[in-house]
Amino acid sequence: MTATAIRFQGNRTAQVLLRAAGWRVRFDGLPALQGVIIVYPHTSNWDFPVGLLAKWAIGLPVRFWGKDSLFRYPVFGRWMRAVGGIPVDRSAPQGVVQVMAERFRAARANGQLFWLALSPEGTRSYRDHWRSGFYHLVLAADVPLGLVTLDWGRREVGVGPFIRLSGDATHDLALIADHLKGVRGRRPERAAPVTLAAP
Repeated sequence: MTATAIRFQGNRTAQVLLRAAGWRVRFDGLPALQGVIIVYPHTSNWDFPVGLLAKWAIGLPVRFWGKDSLFRYPVFGRWMRAVGGIPVDRSAPQGVVQVMAERFRAARANGQLFWLALSPEGTRSYRDHWRSGFYHLVLAADVPLGLVTLDWGRREVGVGPFIRLSGDATHDLALIADHLKGVRGRRPERAAPVTLAAP
């Protein structure tokens, strides 16, 4: 992390609630105004409230994708948008990637802060690979990738490190896997291996 890391004012209530639950957050700031964060592992319904509390505790104004069906309920949909949710149609991933890459380019042109958090597993259930949307988006938008860990073994939400993808998926996924080594989900047997689906 550079000396110009971007930090935020966190919410005291969220900090107290996290500590009361035995959790801590490791965060040294963001390296740029725009970027993508991937959150791993995602093995339980409890990951979302823990992650949301961590987001509030450090004041991180990150957005996240959610299934468009979740936003169709009036009250819940408004709440999802209020906490940073962006509805997406998962049946058209390439379209979503291109639209979001344009949004990143617009934010860069206007000097605006825009960070997007994604779950590369895409589900709480076990699957034998990650979804590739995050990878294509980071390359298309030319932004840094942040690794966020929900480590139930250590009761720690770790934000960082931040890396630049090379475009060599084999090399990049090996680097990511190395950083995520030892992280334990609430349901470890559901954590997907760090690999992308075969093209």
